[in-house]
Amino acid sequence: MRIPVIAGNWKLFKTIGEAVAMVRELKPLVEKCEDVEIVVAPVFTALSRVSDVIACSNVKLAAQDCYWEEEGAFTGEVAPKLLKDAGCGYVIIGHSERRQYFGETDLTVNRKTKAAIAAGLQAIVCVGESLAERESDQTFSVIETQITGSLAGLSAADFGQVIIAYEPVWAIGTGKTASDDQAQEVHAFIRQLVAKLADQSVADAVRILYGGSVKPDNVKGLMSQPDIDGALVGGASLKAESFAAIAAFNS
Repeated sequence: MRIPVIAGNWKLFKTIGEAVAMVRELKPLVEKCEDVEIVVAPVFTALSRVSDVIACSNVKLAAQDCYWEEEGAFTGEVAPKLLKDAGCGYVIIGHSERRQYFGETDLTVNRKTKAAIAAGLQAIVCVGESLAERESDQTFSVIETQITGSLAGLSAADFGQVIIAYEPVWAIGTGKTASDDQAQEVHAFIRQLVAKLADQSVADAVRILYGGSVKPDNVKGLMSQPDIDGALVGGASLKAESFAAIAAFNS
């Protein structure tokens, strides 16, 4: 049984005070959400304070990125062990915005993923095609390239610390959402790719999230699909009420 994950990527929003207020409001709203992992990903500066507030709750903490070195002359970077020290159990790696604006590649995603795993973090590894790629029938080739490159060299044990997030770039922040069938088709394809990289038992166990304008009114349809194991939520995760409604999709 794959435990669903509902993760909120707050991107570049919320001061420390706003982040703390958000999780204080969120905690009682989701305390009865059972059999689901609830994760929030604030900006780096708020991680430690948010970690203190969500201690002893069912809300877990993620960072939005990491670097692959443990320490050194790498100004501006944050190592996985520092995220662990700040209270994180998860880290988002290779989000489309990192790929688009900051030069992230499958190689850097792979290095970051391995570093996160070595530090004991769950790596939420993102893949997804652009609108042009989907319209030119390149979705599966793009996803295959990203999955094989980003997850190259992982052992079966490593895959136990990997969560894959499929985020069609054309649906992020646009209000457009892949249909339930479109999302399921790609999720099933990703699971087949993992089986080739590892084996079927690993593929059966890995959790694959959907991201792209997930809201309370469309999450149930997405979560009803056999290969969709949760959601990586953007805008709707910035308000406690809407994020809690998504987390309570099965209630």
